[in-house]
Amino acid sequence: MPRLRVAVDVGGTFTDVCIFDEDHQEVRVTKVPSTPDDPMRAVMSGVERGKIDLENVTLFSHGTTVATNALITRRFPKAALVTSRGFRDLIETRDGTKEDLWDAYKDVSGPYIRRRDRFEVTERIGYTGEVITPLDEDEARTLTGLLKARGVETIAICFMNSYVNQKHETRMREIIEQELPGVAVCTSAEILPEIFEYDRFNTTVANAVLAPLVMGYVNRLEERLADGGYTEDLLLLHSGGGSMTPRTVGQFPVRLAASGIAAGAIAAKHVANQCGYRNAIGLDMGGTSTDISLVHDGELRVTKQWQVEYGHPIIFPSIEVLTIGAGGGSLAWLDPAGSLRNGPQSAGADPGPACYDTGGQDPTNTDANLFLGRLGTSLAGGAKQLDRNLSEQALAQIAEPLGFSLEEAAGAIVEVANANMADAVRLVSIRRGLDPREFALMAFGGAGALHGAEVARELSIPIVIVPANPGVTSALGCLLVDVRHDLSAMYSKLSGDITDDEFERAYAGLESEALERLANENVAPENIVLQRSVSMRYIGQFRSLTVEVPPGPSPLANGIARFHEQHEQEFAFRRDDTPVEIYQIGVEAIGLTPKPDFAYQEPRPQGPPSPDEVRWVWFRTTAWVDTPVYNRDALRAGTTITGPAIIYQLDSTIVVPPDTRAVVDGYRNIHIHVQEY
Repeated sequence: MPRLRVAVDVGGTFTDVCIFDEDHQEVRVTKVPSTPDDPMRAVMSGVERGKIDLENVTLFSHGTTVATNALITRRFPKAALVTSRGFRDLIETRDGTKEDLWDAYKDVSGPYIRRRDRFEVTERIGYTGEVITPLDEDEARTLTGLLKARGVETIAICFMNSYVNQKHETRMREIIEQELPGVAVCTSAEILPEIFEYDRFNTTVANAVLAPLVMGYVNRLEERLADGGYTEDLLLLHSGGGSMTPRTVGQFPVRLAASGIAAGAIAAKHVANQCGYRNAIGLDMGGTSTDISLVHDGELRVTKQWQVEYGHPIIFPSIEVLTIGAGGGSLAWLDPAGSLRNGPQSAGADPGPACYDTGGQDPTNTDANLFLGRLGTSLAGGAKQLDRNLSEQALAQIAEPLGFSLEEAAGAIVEVANANMADAVRLVSIRRGLDPREFALMAFGGAGALHGAEVARELSIPIVIVPANPGVTSALGCLLVDVRHDLSAMYSKLSGDITDDEFERAYAGLESEALERLANENVAPENIVLQRSVSMRYIGQFRSLTVEVPPGPSPLANGIARFHEQHEQEFAFRRDDTPVEIYQIGVEAIGLTPKPDFAYQEPRPQGPPSPDEVRWVWFRTTAWVDTPVYNRDALRAGTTITGPAIIYQLDSTIVVPPDTRAVVDGYRNIHIHVQEY
């Protein structure tokens, strides 16, 4: 029987399954509708639809939206926060910033744990780590009685300055576990041993409210897979672009809060490298949203401060992705001034676009593309049938008030969606001083290839690349990641006061913990890679810059040299004569996993095969025009197609507009040349 690697990515509308046959180096895919009430049903439905025998699976990797959805909907278990006396309201007073500085009426949403569920105990540790006021254990035990009476299921412990001395947090946790067995407990010193209590407290609170939900889902899925014959570890993709086993997820569930988003960015980087591009912009357009990622000089951008909802920071390394409300299910609507808008509201999986005939009545991008002939009447290999008449009825809600014909209304809806995505691309490129014309646009997701060429033309991007399986590219990304953990510790000293030996010893504790974590996840020693980083700043600065510490002699001096170079690149200046302050050290622990070796076919220049049909399709430059429709499975490496054309496959549809040219490469990626004509 063939050995299989399986990756599953749960999206807002569809759940994607990517299956790699190790023996034949073949990829096959399947899609099933998502089940928002219980994502595991869609996962197992995808396994069944993909005819996967779990006994033959050597790796099962999963990108999940369980944590993300929980933070968005705030359907949390009963949670409590225990903090130092006087700091009960810290997570509510926040840092004083606003998402929109000029909107006096828009406020940040409330904290994940209400004030009535936040409690204080007497204790205090100074900034140097000395005990100023011992933990009042009698008070702590009295508090556990109150927590028990309230039926609390999960608790976050956040004490001041615990990052430098976690003695009191550890003891508080011991008392709670003695008095309340079975209740999930996490401490801020364990989750994020860093200065800045607002960031540390919020990250710990998010971790606490997610713990029962995430672990309940992961445990149930692990059991179902084991019942089916799967014997290896379930790997779950986390926001930093690595994966974790269920053992580590139980400790850091908040790291799954951007799980599926990271997978698409990783896949975009892989495909760009496969096609020889070191600069690429990922356009991952799904059913509910579009995720924009950027690969510059062969590397993805990583941020250490992000949030699912503004005002609730999560301080873990995460692949930087900009998400906007532009998907196949995004609703078209008229604002009070009569202007056409697109998103961020979405029909989602339930009720879905009007053409799904599942209760949706409002026009969406999918309805517009179906009416314009760009989509056929079925999706996901026939799993979803589309009704064009229902799309017409929905589009009339836009056409009639504006005095448009149906095709004008549908075309306008698509153009507004394209403009929204182009603006998002400008934010991640031009706003940072990068010219999008020097990048390739990676168009994927279920709807990305429908819009990719027109978005590229809007931005004067010369080339669009559509992966071999665009609709399940995020799932493919789950097969390309390693087990990874990010550890950090505060280390505040002037670089001139540190010797190389002291610098080396500072990493010993972090690397010991990193090795222990990977050993607990059954990573073989020969597959372990440890990468050091250090956060530095010029003395007098508030914010720091993180650089990789290269191996070899004089690591501190080499790190400082990199800091000067990166500071100049990032901020356009450097001060070599200014003292540098070490702020924080970090270790990235990587457990290497086997990667798929994708088959390559030598391209042979050839024209397209006979089309499956010729369909009337509407384009802005030509209006309605006869357009050949090709099955992508019939296209061989080296095939060239001149637009207009439609290329369909199980997981997506590709639009090749007039005056463009599409070429299939040896890995079955399609290159759409936009600016040649």
